[in-house]
Amino acid sequence: MMSYLKTALVAASALTASFGFATAANAQAFYLQEQSARAAGRAFSGEGADTGAASLWWNPAAIAGIETTDVSLSASLILPRGEVANSNTLIRRPGQTFAPVGGDPVTKNPINNGMLPAFAVAVPVSDRLAFGLAVSSPYSFTTDYAEDSWARYTADKTKLLTMDIQPSVAYAVTDWLRAGAALNVEYTDASLSNALPNLSAALPDGRQVLKGNGWDFGWSAGVQMHNEFVTVGISYKSAIKHKLDGSIEISGLQGPLAAQNRELDGVSATFYTPAQIIVGARFKVSPALTLNTQGIRYTWSKFDEIRLGAPLNTAIPEGYQNSWSLAGGFDYQASEKLILRAGVQHASTPTVDGERDARVPDADRWNFGAGGTVQVNPRLALDAAFNYVHFDKETIDRTTAAYAGTAAQTPIVVNGTLRDAKAFIISVGGRMTF
Repeated sequence: MMSYLKTALVAASALTASFGFATAANAQAFYLQEQSARAAGRAFSGEGADTGAASLWWNPAAIAGIETTDVSLSASLILPRGEVANSNTLIRRPGQTFAPVGGDPVTKNPINNGMLPAFAVAVPVSDRLAFGLAVSSPYSFTTDYAEDSWARYTADKTKLLTMDIQPSVAYAVTDWLRAGAALNVEYTDASLSNALPNLSAALPDGRQVLKGNGWDFGWSAGVQMHNEFVTVGISYKSAIKHKLDGSIEISGLQGPLAAQNRELDGVSATFYTPAQIIVGARFKVSPALTLNTQGIRYTWSKFDEIRLGAPLNTAIPEGYQNSWSLAGGFDYQASEKLILRAGVQHASTPTVDGERDARVPDADRWNFGAGGTVQVNPRLALDAAFNYVHFDKETIDRTTAAYAGTAAQTPIVVNGTLRDAKAFIISVGGRMTF
């Protein structure tokens, strides 16, 4: 039984890593920021200081004082590209020396293309009070490594879906101060797998699959201070403690390891997603031109471990560090019916050298955005944006071990590279008032 629990720990370690793989899509680690096509056009600068339902995700104060019902709907097509390449990954089976892990040395485009929707609505109750609701999917992705990939022992297939439901309330306290608060209700569903080495390289690999889901809660709060020329927004999105309940299934092990082939239900995993401290500003420098800026601090150090409940009762370290993003951009009123936008954003990775594996090939990145809005009529506006995200080259170097702490312990010294990584993102949306 003890050797089986050790195997389950290896599986759970893979689970923690899987949550970080959304990184190569766009934002930071497993956070996706495409919650508004309007925001994407200026590379997510100034969102905490803008108004209307489209900015609810970044600051619940954005809807205070609205005069009409405001609806925002958007969708982003995310097209990630890149290579995860082996440099010299080694494996040492019991009683043997280190040997090349083998398998396909280069995996191209391991992250699947995806469509990310977002919806928000805000309804005024009085000239100062408004209620809102935002529905988004901030942590969703799918990865698919081939069964013979060099990374198969640490990454195979991963699916992660989250749904965030954010009911909000906001109030215009004075003519220059807006305040808001929100509850974040999040559903998470995860499924992932990876190969397990048999004791002989001549035998086919075993396999383990983890599944889990759960509902969790957080909160958001913010203010906006504004006059005729400047709006400053400050908001806070809390960290969320997630608990997933699910199962581990292990199959395909042979010889002395065959007794570990089984399915264990009732496994729980607990981890945190980070808080966000958001400071944004919009400067109206002329009747036609508005400059935007925004900085976000992410408390990724909350994701320091994943804690496993009964029957495993242990914790696996992750070692993330706090990170940040900075963005600047502009909105230009080109005509009565056309607004043009552009912006640039830089973000640092929360992953650290020595802890980065094939499920988390994260890197610092630059996000370049351009877009615009067409005012179809006084009540309907259509938004479109294009983003190009460039990722720095980065190492994949997290050493792991199958069957850790047992006589069958099999170290895997990972030595790989994330290279030529980029993403193309096309966002469209509409905003309506009535």
